[in-house]
Amino acid sequence: MMFLFIPVPFWKPLTDKEPGFPHHEFVEFIAALLSICCMVFLGFADDVLELRWRHKLTLPTIATLPLLMVYIVNYGSTTIIVPKPFRIYLGNDVDLWLLYYVYMGMLAVFCTNAINILSGINGVEAGQSLVIGFSIIIFNFIELSGKFRETHQFSLFFMMPFCAVCAAILYHNWYPSGLFVGDTFCYFAGMTFAVVGILGHFSKTMLLFFIPQVINFLFSVPQLFRFVPCPRHRLPKYNPKTDKLGMSYTQFKSKDLNIIGRLFVWLFSTLRLIEIKTGVGEDGEYTQCNNFTLINFVLRLVGPTHEQTLVIYMLIIQCLGSCAAFFIRFPLAGVFYDVVE
Repeated sequence: MMFLFIPVPFWKPLTDKEPGFPHHEFVEFIAALLSICCMVFLGFADDVLELRWRHKLTLPTIATLPLLMVYIVNYGSTTIIVPKPFRIYLGNDVDLWLLYYVYMGMLAVFCTNAINILSGINGVEAGQSLVIGFSIIIFNFIELSGKFRETHQFSLFFMMPFCAVCAAILYHNWYPSGLFVGDTFCYFAGMTFAVVGILGHFSKTMLLFFIPQVINFLFSVPQLFRFVPCPRHRLPKYNPKTDKLGMSYTQFKSKDLNIIGRLFVWLFSTLRLIEIKTGVGEDGEYTQCNNFTLINFVLRLVGPTHEQTLVIYMLIIQCLGSCAAFFIRFPLAGVFYDVVE
């Protein structure tokens, strides 16, 4: 769809007899499509070959190189405005130089994997992407009257077709699902968000729309970094007798955990974020706890739930996250910055 859309934003310059074709905007558009296509290929490879996590971290970084090169050539600004509470120490602005490009590369890695690790039930991948996409569209329309009209217009060129695709996928992926999205869609959606966030110059606002994904990532850190054993798939467990989903679990010997793993298990257990059982197994040496995901935490709160109901709960959380993002971005941002643009 986006390849067919290429001539549309450039139709007037193409038909105008006078010189002045916006080559920099055209390069941005093509570089964005190139990065998205690279991630679609990676998602397909992951579905077929089941790539290791180290590949999922390095390949998105490589896929962002076209974006970073375009950003360097067209803009090259790596200066950030310092929030008011820290200006007494750092001044009004700081030039991050190379660290800024590292940050943008890490943003792409996070976006592509954040959708993927908050998945496992029909409709949740496409649903959360649709909510984030609509939130970005609303934000872009609000900012069209500002001085960065062109960058938000660029974002809309991607987000409107993207939301149309997500809506169609969600229709067929809704319970009972007739479509399997796989990692291909998750990486496609994540890189699309990274593209508009980086080239649209609102990467920090983009992260605000990922509040549930950030919470899920922080909650998953002990398993993602192997401090606690992590199965390849942490999706909820289906009970055919009740036709409901329950928490999925992992088992381990406490003595096999290092000090960091034991600390995380103790902390999450104390905060009642996980359900933990000791003395499990034939020899009674194993400890069992639910996997560290936001979906499992919701199931811990509400109990075994039908899949369609659980998806609705997750999408409500995503909508609440977007509401919080708009509150932080507009009313609350004035506390930390002089001008909110």
